[in-house]
Amino acid sequence: MPVTVVQAGPCAVTQVKTPESDGYHAVQLGFGEIKAKFSNFPLIGHTAKAGVGPRKYFREIRLKDATDRKPGDSVNVSIFDGVRFVDVIGTSKGKGTAGVMKRHHFGGQPASHGTERKHRSPGSLASRATWRGQSGKPKKGVRMAGHMGMDRVTTRNHPLLKIDPANNLLLIKGALPGPNGGLLFIRKSITARVREEK
Repeated sequence: MPVTVVQAGPCAVTQVKTPESDGYHAVQLGFGEIKAKFSNFPLIGHTAKAGVGPRKYFREIRLKDATDRKPGDSVNVSIFDGVRFVDVIGTSKGKGTAGVMKRHHFGGQPASHGTERKHRSPGSLASRATWRGQSGKPKKGVRMAGHMGMDRVTTRNHPLLKIDPANNLLLIKGALPGPNGGLLFIRKSITARVREEK
C-alpha cells in the first residue's frame, strides 16, 4: 500500500481564545521546537506565557464550542485514534514561471504546416478580450503563461491507515501536497462518507 509518512506533532497549545477575550472560540498550536536565537522576543514571550519553549510554526483552529485544553498542553497523534479519513492542507511545489502547455495542459500549435518557432505558444487571445472593439484588455481568468505552484492546496478523504503514537507518525495513503519536509495541516475529513459496519 503506497503511503506518505507524516510526523504529526507533538504540538503545544500556545493560546486558547474565548468569546470573552477574543470574541470567538479557538486554539492556537505551536509546532517545531527551535532555539531562542532563531525566534524573536514577542514570540518567545508569547510561548513562555503558555509555559513552552519557542516554536517555529503557529496555526489557529477555530472551534464552535469551548475546549478543555489549556495553554501548555501537548497535542499528539492520539487525537486521530478511530479516524478513518483525513483532509490534508499544504503548499504545492513551486514551479516558477511556466508556459500554457505545462501550466494549463494546452496542446500547442501544429508541428508542421508552416509553424515556425511558435510550437508551444497559446495562440490567439483576441476572442477573449473584454468589450471587443472598445478595449483590448483580456478578461480575468484567461489561461495564460505565468507563475505556477506555491498555492494552498487541500486534498480530501485520504485513508488514514496507521497511527504510531510512540514516534508521532501518521501513515496516510496517497500523495500529499508539497515537497518532502514541507509543513502540512491535517484534520479529520469533513466530506468522507463512512459506511457503518454491522
